[in-house]
Amino acid sequence: MEKHLITIEGKELEITHPDRVIWPEAGITKLDYLQYLIQVAPFLLPYTRDRMLMVWRYPDGILGRRVEERSIHGEAPEWVPRVVYAEKERILLNDAATLVWVANRGGVELHVPFDRFDRKDYPTELVFDLDPAENMPFEAVREVALKLRDVLNGLSLASIPKTSGATGLQIFVPIEPKYTFEETRRINTFIARYMQEQMPHRITLERVVEKRGDKLYFDYLQLWRGRTMAAAYSVRAKPKATVSTPVTWDEVAAGFHPADFTIAAVPQRLLTVGDLFRQVSSEEFRLQQRIDEVLAFIRKNG
Repeated sequence: MEKHLITIEGKELEITHPDRVIWPEAGITKLDYLQYLIQVAPFLLPYTRDRMLMVWRYPDGILGRRVEERSIHGEAPEWVPRVVYAEKERILLNDAATLVWVANRGGVELHVPFDRFDRKDYPTELVFDLDPAENMPFEAVREVALKLRDVLNGLSLASIPKTSGATGLQIFVPIEPKYTFEETRRINTFIARYMQEQMPHRITLERVVEKRGDKLYFDYLQLWRGRTMAAAYSVRAKPKATVSTPVTWDEVAAGFHPADFTIAAVPQRLLTVGDLFRQVSSEEFRLQQRIDEVLAFIRKNG
């Protein structure tokens, strides 16, 4: 069995099948993938830290079987951070060595919840997931995103967009982790219904895929306890090895396509524009949000 050694954070990891092709169309091997993760770890880990990991594993590459993993199965190094939740050991994605260990086991898509384990049930952001219908041009997604930005600005809520790594956009509104999921659901519902009223030709709130027709699904319900979303800088199991990538609102306005952001492109982008997602973890940024006023407005008018 072909093996390769990687030493990271003082830990030596034995990499199995380093030449295995994980993304055949893009020609990306496991070793290519691990090198990407090591490059982006300083930018990925600040958000995933102290969040329970859910990983989609593709041990044989993205064209092979897919395994959802939420808890530790079998042996894990003692240095892998973990917590016990619902009587199972859950991984906390806190460091680069753990990141490489997870990826070596076939972990491709890294998903984390909206709350940290040390502050369970208090989300750290509002999130809106803009999921386009099949064959919908990305310009339509941008149109909805820019309208949402304006609505959020009108509520004095600053927002940060990122690509889903597939075909959509996800809009994050960082908040202090002192509001319950019920309170954030109330805000999300208010905004989603307003958006649908403003753009009925473009937006649906219908959760059943078959009933959405050719409209964009404005997903405001994913923000809930126990649910997850792909972490910023996580690669997705898509043919071109696309990455969930933070972008600026100026970029959304100017136009781009999610397929522009791949394993090959994102490390250089980080060197050029820096970590656009860092504000999501910024306490100063969260404190500027006017959540109390928004909740008061909704209680009065909603």
